[in-house]
Amino acid sequence: MLDADLAALYGVTTKRLNEQVTRNRDRFPEDFMFVLTAEEAAGLKSQFATSKKGRGGRRTRPRAFTEHGAVMIANVLRSRIAIEASIQVVRAFVQLRELALTHADLGRRLDDLERKYDSQFKVVFQAIRGLMTPPALPRRRIGFQRPPSGDE
Repeated sequence: MLDADLAALYGVTTKRLNEQVTRNRDRFPEDFMFVLTAEEAAGLKSQFATSKKGRGGRRTRPRAFTEHGAVMIANVLRSRIAIEASIQVVRAFVQLRELALTHADLGRRLDDLERKYDSQFKVVFQAIRGLMTPPALPRRRIGFQRPPSGDE
């Protein structure tokens, strides 16, 4: 997610967000945040209307944040929205952990039952395992997609 998008989400200016990243640089390793290359930034300018240098607009390349960086920036910002977002992220992680533990416990119990009963219930156990496994959803590619050329 780009710095400007996170700033809007957390209710601060992009300048304020980037100031906090600079002040807390040790909290943002490369796997949390990186600066777009000149080529990547130029690609964004062609997709979005931006002003020319000297007429307002952006003078530095955007920073991109991973999900970990987005959580970390919520922790260093002092806005009410950022604090609320940080709390919601923590609650979501706790719920995910509880859900994973529930599925792990259910899987162990199912393994015990499989060992206890003979093969006549094999189909039943396979059906239950199928229900425990979430369906694979097609992954949407994000980011810039080059249009197919006529050569391919």
